[in-house]
Amino acid sequence: MTEQGIPPKVLEIAEGIKTMRIRGAGKIARAAAEALKIAALEYGGVKEVAPFKRYMGKVADLLIATRPTAVSLPNAVMYVLSSLHRANPGTFEDAVNTVVLTAEKFIEESINAVKVISETAARRIRENSIILTHCHSSVAVSAITEAYKLGRVVKVYSTETRPFYQGRITAKQLLENGVPVVQIPDSAVRYVMHEVDHVVIGADTVASNGAVVNKIGTSQVALAAKEARVRVYVVAETYKFSPTTLIGEPVPIEFRDPTEVVPDSWLQKHPRIKVLNPSFDVTPPEYIDAIITEIGVIPPQAAILVLMERLGWALDKIKQGGLTKIKFEDYTE
Repeated sequence: MTEQGIPPKVLEIAEGIKTMRIRGAGKIARAAAEALKIAALEYGGVKEVAPFKRYMGKVADLLIATRPTAVSLPNAVMYVLSSLHRANPGTFEDAVNTVVLTAEKFIEESINAVKVISETAARRIRENSIILTHCHSSVAVSAITEAYKLGRVVKVYSTETRPFYQGRITAKQLLENGVPVVQIPDSAVRYVMHEVDHVVIGADTVASNGAVVNKIGTSQVALAAKEARVRVYVVAETYKFSPTTLIGEPVPIEFRDPTEVVPDSWLQKHPRIKVLNPSFDVTPPEYIDAIITEIGVIPPQAAILVLMERLGWALDKIKQGGLTKIKFEDYTE
């Protein structure tokens, strides 16, 4: 155990999320749920409910601090920890079991959601289509692969997605699934868009107004698609919808280290040049044709209805005025 009593494996997962060894909103969410499960099972403090809840709150704070933009992370943590509040366990053993079972349920539902979304999205793709995708999204790769199996995809353009080149992961996975794929630089999107039939992308966060926060460059892809009259489909599990945007809270855009863009030696030689490295941008709802979720295909403007139906456990806190910021003690006390 560490000085704070948090298991090393949990710290390893948190560090993996922070350093982007664990990438993709879905993988991050499932990793967070798994970390909470491990933390509960390896708790070494006083075997009472109150100190256990406080400990779980500290674990939650650690996890959520790793990546501020992907709402799947706090939503996963809130989903698991809110069970402690709802179940109101009477014994320490019940509290641990509640966290473990809820974490396992979240992971299972997340995996099943990818399957349902993939099947639904595949049916939206016309036969002999050319697809363009950006960055790396497990659900987007799954959806494109499913459409290919149905004989509806003949080629995929995958952007390289600087500066971390997540698009190379996408291209590699598609190729392993037998899908014909062409890797292109981000700046070539508009050049190839006239060939494209559908854009299929994932989402890190979906706001209540239907705007999508995703990897930097997504909004440019959507803009080029709109100009070319190409349909843009966002594939996203409902736990990627942001409850706090209902009350006007902006989605924080993460800015990462400049050395991810240029070497530190170059920065040292050019100290007057500043480097901006945002990880995400916002795509307006009018540039999106549909958001495909595990509960169906919706127009972006219906995102608020999804929030009300699927994220009620978070909306309860909004009604009480307690979710203007993510406060995990609200879910554990």
